[in-house]
Amino acid sequence: MAIKRSFPGPIPILMIVIILAAAATWLLPAGQYNKLSVSGKTFSMVTDSNEIALPLTQKTLDSLGIKIKVEKFINEEIRKPVSVPNTFASQKRNPQGFIAILQAPIKGIVDSIDIILFCLIIGGFMFVFNETGAMTKGISWLAHTMKGREHWLIVVLTTIFSFFAASYGMAEEALVFYPILVPLFLAAGYDLLVPLAVIFGGTALGCLPAFSNPFSVIIASNAAGINWMDGLTQRLILWVIVTGILIWYILRYAAKVKKDPTASLVYKIDGEVKPLYEVNIGNEETRPSLSLQTKLLLFIYIATFLTMIGGVVFLDWWTTEMSALFLGSSILLALITRLNEKMFIREFIKGAESLLSVAFIIGVARGVTIVLNEGHISDSILYYTANMVQGVQPALFILMLLVFYIIFSIFIQSSSGMAVLTMPIIGALAILVNVPGREIVNAYMYGICLMSFIAPTGMILPSLAMVNVSFKVWLKFIMPLLILLTIISMVALVIGIYL
Repeated sequence: MAIKRSFPGPIPILMIVIILAAAATWLLPAGQYNKLSVSGKTFSMVTDSNEIALPLTQKTLDSLGIKIKVEKFINEEIRKPVSVPNTFASQKRNPQGFIAILQAPIKGIVDSIDIILFCLIIGGFMFVFNETGAMTKGISWLAHTMKGREHWLIVVLTTIFSFFAASYGMAEEALVFYPILVPLFLAAGYDLLVPLAVIFGGTALGCLPAFSNPFSVIIASNAAGINWMDGLTQRLILWVIVTGILIWYILRYAAKVKKDPTASLVYKIDGEVKPLYEVNIGNEETRPSLSLQTKLLLFIYIATFLTMIGGVVFLDWWTTEMSALFLGSSILLALITRLNEKMFIREFIKGAESLLSVAFIIGVARGVTIVLNEGHISDSILYYTANMVQGVQPALFILMLLVFYIIFSIFIQSSSGMAVLTMPIIGALAILVNVPGREIVNAYMYGICLMSFIAPTGMILPSLAMVNVSFKVWLKFIMPLLILLTIISMVALVIGIYL
């Protein structure tokens, strides 16, 4: 019997990339740009031989050919040293061997420990919140309350799932809602594609213009050396637009199926499909009610993410403060629900464990950058790449980058891993080709999330299994919308270049 080989996961792929990066240090010429950063009240420029203090003014940036407003440095929107154009100088090679390859993931974890701890604490918070049952009760209450007005339920739930994905990166957690919503939508006269489009479509779409997702926009911005709040307004506007389009697309299809069941794509392609869930949703005794405690828990959940955004905007919070916020909210949830100490610790640790793979992916991916840096070829790659795209219009460059991320996302569907792997190089390249750092982050998010709708390495296959629908049906349904979203993403990137 032939053994079925599965596609390698993110960590094996990243380890292969580390090995390739180490091999590149033996082959590529070493070199480095001068680096500019803020030190107290002045700029500090580090060259190959010394460190020079320069006035913290726009004139300094203009003289160095760095097309960035000085306010972005003063306000700490740019947090990492910036490569100074036209200062690349060759250096002696420092090839990385077997020991360096083994050390790279460990050094990567140490180097990104603040982001890793932030992710683990968010995992703990989510598990403690899920233990309260408040989210399931809230969605279930909403589904029963709006029975008979399912078209409005499509509007509300799609918005909720999209918001959760955009705010904190909901993905796997959404699987628990299929048993609740599939029977509801079937009873209303819709087919199995409708709950799939609402739940999976909502969460996949929300990641595209993510405005505070710690696993994409925050990690990517940090790796690119910019403040994740840069571009927040544009992302919020885009979130409203694309969520509205998805709702319109689902409503249009749902109305057609309700009017003529034979118009269902599931019926046309898969035939008579038996749903996995048989639930009597009309039973009034099973109708849930929201207690005062549940309402309070839902309020704390939403308020935590809003407080995080407010803290970053107005109080200059970063990972330490944000991690403390989610830890404090977890304790508050436990106190309100009278969760005993052992249960709280168990759920919090289970939540952290659920994101341990994400933590290792972040560390291993950062290890690639460490190998390139210690081999003195990060700037060499940057230099030769910049020469290749020299003269390319910024608009064309950003669209090429979108295509790059769409293709590369077939292999790596980890948003955090992709961010840490690619942003240090591409974020620095953005400065040299005069492209705003926020648009580099946007191109990464748009690309990986567009591919997430159909990538077999993502959440689509488990989601299809939950509704017993074939991949062929989903492709037929989603491709027109995916083409439209790709065009919108391209337009948004080009507009963002000139804002």
